[in-house]
Amino acid sequence: MQKIVSKGAGPKIHQCQCPDCQQIGDHPNKVLHAQLNLFLSRLDEQQRRWCVALEARKLGHGGMKRLSQITGMDMNTIRRGRRELDQGLIERPVGRVRLAGGGRKPLAKNTRSRQAMVNLNEMSHQT
Repeated sequence: MQKIVSKGAGPKIHQCQCPDCQQIGDHPNKVLHAQLNLFLSRLDEQQRRWCVALEARKLGHGGMKRLSQITGMDMNTIRRGRRELDQGLIERPVGRVRLAGGGRKPLAKNTRSRQAMVNLNEMSHQT
């Protein structure tokens, strides 16, 4: 069996928890699951979600549970990927991982926090 090891500070590669990979000895799926997890480690979060959702759909009944064991991805995340694919990815941005407006606002735009920092700075210079 080929062993896949992450070198350096690269992305963490999930170790499959399916029954085939947990058994002692070689199993044909061990290499396949290791390669799938290596591949997924190089994708961004939405690409991983979509890829795993497609693989789960290919397996049919029980596919989401199986892919959750293989990849460590939560079943709700796989469901979300399936739903996004069913909708044709129409609500997903192209060329970015997060929707516009997501994430933390820059400090410069947060006027209350900015004003508080200015006030603290002025108070420290007065003493």
